[in-house]
Amino acid sequence: MTDLKITCDEQANAAYIYLVDPVQAGTPGAAANMYACDPIAVNGMINLDFDKEGRVIGVEVLDARSKLPQYLLDTAERLDV
Repeated sequence: MTDLKITCDEQANAAYIYLVDPVQAGTPGAAANMYACDPIAVNGMINLDFDKEGRVIGVEVLDARSKLPQYLLDTAERLDV
């Protein structure tokens, strides 16, 4: 298994977990569909990004400080610096 790439924006309290190569995930049209998890059920906003074949390519986590383990946020690439 390869290491996951995780980015975070502490100002926005948001993180993104790439499940595929970030270059591939970042190409235009890579995220063909997005599914927003029920914010009440998960007590926040978690969005799943899917490619055109229906595979999950990434996870966006809002209110990341309360949803993700601190060690993930500590090792994530900071986007707000």
